[in-house]
This record gives sequence, structure tokens and C-alpha cells, in this order.
Amino acid sequence: MKRKHIKLSRSLGLFNTTIAGVGIILGAGIYALIGEGAGLAGNALWLSFLLAGIIAAFTGLCYAELSSIFKKDSGEYEYAKTGLGKNVAYLVGLLLFLEGVISAAAVALGFGGYIGALLNINFLIASLFLIALMSVINYLGIKESTALNVVFTIIESIGLLFIIAIGISHIGSVNYLEMPNGFSGVLQSTALVFFAFIGFESIVKLTEETKNANKVIPKAVLLSLLFSSIIYVLVALSAVSILSAEELAASKAPLADAAASSFGPTAFLVIAIIALFSTSNTVLMILVTTSRFVYGMAKENSFLKKLATIDAKTKTPWLAVILVGVITIIFAVIGDLTMVASLANLSIFLVFGTVNLATIYLRYKKPKAKRSFMVPCNIGRFPVLALLGVLSSLFMIFYVLKTLF
Repeated sequence: MKRKHIKLSRSLGLFNTTIAGVGIILGAGIYALIGEGAGLAGNALWLSFLLAGIIAAFTGLCYAELSSIFKKDSGEYEYAKTGLGKNVAYLVGLLLFLEGVISAAAVALGFGGYIGALLNINFLIASLFLIALMSVINYLGIKESTALNVVFTIIESIGLLFIIAIGISHIGSVNYLEMPNGFSGVLQSTALVFFAFIGFESIVKLTEETKNANKVIPKAVLLSLLFSSIIYVLVALSAVSILSAEELAASKAPLADAAASSFGPTAFLVIAIIALFSTSNTVLMILVTTSRFVYGMAKENSFLKKLATIDAKTKTPWLAVILVGVITIIFAVIGDLTMVASLANLSIFLVFGTVNLATIYLRYKKPKAKRSFMVPCNIGRFPVLALLGVLSSLFMIFYVLKTLF
């Protein structure tokens, strides 16, 4: 008897995919890395987030265009294979896998820092437990994962809006252009906090589970990026207005300490708990999208075919889910949030540069391909913003390496 082919459940709409992107973006970057960023940029931290948002927008526009052409979960792998060849695609695939698992590990370490400040337990054990728990939820199904994502995203957004509300009365209390390490420190901070924007590109990995994906995915990419950028800049302005950049840099729970300075221990507790929801949510959605990416690649490669196996009951790629969870745990054992986040950034900037190049090349290789969205600001067929995406990615790689070494 012929075995029935099992497919992923196509159940997501614009709201779900946009919220999935926002849920990934509004995670460890703002709740955990804001302190590290303040130590580098000083009161100009908001500028680092603004620059990171602009750089992300260049590539986000390219993702929106490419996702309107391609329909598979393998995302960037497919873009690179069609635009730049299989060898480049294999390298991109490896970098994306590493970016996914390293990002999830970094966010889990951010979770460990907050729960350690709350309960005085070992942050690494807490981080590993979170990865295991979120992997189980990932296995249970896409509807379960995205439903939890919606709830967690609302909670984490409330926490960030609370910080913004606290900061309103403090706005104007400091010089927002004060840069203790000069503009170079702001750029170094930009390279680090860019980790906070990782997530918008992951939406393309939900293509095979999204209804009318060619129109919905581009919109979700841009909407999630725009919403998150506005929130980030406002939170950064508020944070440095409430606490000094030095105090933020020294804190293991920077936003919780900012809240506590105005409303005491209860506010610390509330924000710390919200940070736990936020980082948990981000870990979950990175695990979901990375496992779907592995599934998408496995369908294209006979060597990895086993990883495309779908559980008949949960309709999830269970072997890919297990692989992603295990490798994430291995990277989390490193235990250094700044190092792990910088490694993730290095991978993602290399990928982003490739995606921008693929956009440029495909404008000439496939000029008649149906595009429901196109990157604006073109000279003939040439997308100027895609070129800026390539150059800014290379520029940021330099500052990531500076942070690491």
C-alpha cells in the first residue's frame, strides 16, 4: 500500500505571522542585551537601536521581495541556490542553522540571567531547562506554538510599554548624544544590539504553514520590523533616562532594575517575570522557525532527507525539532551571553549580505518572475537599497569581530 504523504498544516494568516515575527524580535535583545549596549554606546544607546533598525530594513525589504517569489520553508537557502548557486546555498544553509541555534542559546542565557536574579538559582541550568521545555512545545504543533506566542508577545509588549511609560517623566534628564566611547562605541553597540532585530527574517520559514503566503509573508516581515524598531528606540531612550548607562551596563536584569528605581521591588518583580515570558517566547519561536528551515533544506537534499520526516499526529518535523534542540543546548553551555550573541550576529550578517546579493542578481537572472512586492529605490532593474544592505552587512561584520576580539 502506498504511504500517504504528510504535509505541514497551512493555518497561519497575516496576524499570526506578524505576531510570530514580533514575538521573536521583542526578546533577549531588549531585555538582556540593552545593558551591554549601554556600556558601549552610553546615552546614545537609542541611536544604536535606530541604526540597527535601518540596517535591518535594507535586508527586510529584500526578504519581502524574495519571499513573494519563492514558496518554500528553506527561505534563504532557496534564494541563494537560485541566485548564486548550490555551493553558496550550502554555506548559507549552514550559517542559518548556526545562527538559529546560537540565537536560541543566547536568548535562553538571557532568560537564565533574569530567573537567576529572581530566584538565585544557577542561570545555566535554568537556560538548559527552558530549551528542553520549548522544544517539547515546538514538537506538539504549530498551532500550539503560535497560540502561546500570541499570549507571550502581548505580555512582553506590555512590559516594554511600561518601561516607556516610566521613562516619559524622565525624558530630557540626560544628554542623549553623550558617547563615552565615541561614535565607534555606538557602532560597536549597533553590531551587538542588532541581535535584538533577529527574527523578521525567520518569518519566511513559515511559508508552508501560511495561507496565501506570497502576499502575507512580505507584509508580515515589514510590519513586524517597523513595530519592533519603534518600540526599541523608545525603550532605549527611557532606559538611559531612568538609570545611568553605567548602572544599566552593570545590571544582570537592566530593565527590571530601571523599573525598580521608580516603583521599588514590586516593579522589579513584575518586569523580571515579563522578561522571562519574553525570552521564553523568543526561544520557542526561534526553535520553531529553525526546525522548519532544517525541514525545508532536508526536502531539497537526499543526504538530509530523514530530517524532513513529519509526525503523523502533531504534523511537525520531529527529527528536525530534536536536532535543533540538542545543538542549541550545546551552544548554551558556553554560558557567555555577549559572546554567543556576537557569534549569532556574525552568522546573520554573512547571510544578510548573501540575501541582498541574491536580490540584485535575481533582478537580472529572473526579471519576469512574479513579484507581489519589490524593493523600492531602483535604477532601472538595480535595487539601490539591496546594495546598501550588502555594504552595511560587511561594515557590521567588522564591528562584530571587534566585539569578539
